[in-house]
Amino acid sequence: MTEYDAIVLAGGAAERLGGADKPALSVGGRALLDRVLGVCRGARRTIVVGGRRATSHPVLWAREEPPGGGPLAGLDAGVRAAGTPIVLVLSADLPFLGERTVRELVGTLEAADTGRDAVLLTDPDGCDQPLVAAYRTESLRRELALLAAEHGSLSGLPLRLLTHELDVARIETDPLASFDCDTWEDISAARARIREHGNVLDEWITAVKDELGIELDVDTRLLLDLARDAAHGVARPAAPLTTFLVGYAAAKADGGPEAVAEAARKAAALAHRWAEEAEAG
Repeated sequence: MTEYDAIVLAGGAAERLGGADKPALSVGGRALLDRVLGVCRGARRTIVVGGRRATSHPVLWAREEPPGGGPLAGLDAGVRAAGTPIVLVLSADLPFLGERTVRELVGTLEAADTGRDAVLLTDPDGCDQPLVAAYRTESLRRELALLAAEHGSLSGLPLRLLTHELDVARIETDPLASFDCDTWEDISAARARIREHGNVLDEWITAVKDELGIELDVDTRLLLDLARDAAHGVARPAAPLTTFLVGYAAAKADGGPEAVAEAARKAAALAHRWAEEAEAG
């Protein structure tokens, strides 16, 4: 995949949230901004436009002029710091955006005819999402410069002007990828969704890995099966202790997912032998 920089817009007045610091609001125990930064790991650099704050991932800071000048002014500040042929542009309030969508946006633009200027995500209603998109850097710079020349300034201009003269492609992916948090109702809905039965485990594992600075992808089903075997074949407290020891063994081996799988296989076989002895006894 072509190198790309990411631009995350984290400014704005958040008027519909009563002026709250929206990027810092927590969904699933993680700030909205940190959730978005987590899906930018493939970027060469990530440029955050907004006020400086502690973040879970290293970023380069930029600020629109004047502060509070709106999304186009923010994009202009961000793209000035970009140095790759493609830039990924995201807002900082996308709790369910995944890395798969990011890869699809960048990959589609990379593979597109060179005449294409951008690839935008469309939401379930078919509306374009210019702040969930990949742009050719020079096309974005050119369009922002033209808008500034035409209107005298980018400050306060509506975002919809950005793509009027660009040649764009569109993709549809996970319908939740474009879900953004503009109101307290949106925040409540996002917090409720991550605790639904089908989502809570993946959300929790992702949050723990982010909190601990771990980027290892492992087979969670394998570990859950191991925990079950240890609990049933040995004793219930053996389940968490065994999975901890498996992780420790994999880390000592300087391994990735394969080392975790091998350690889990050995521990599961041991748990089965314990269970067989108990049945035989």
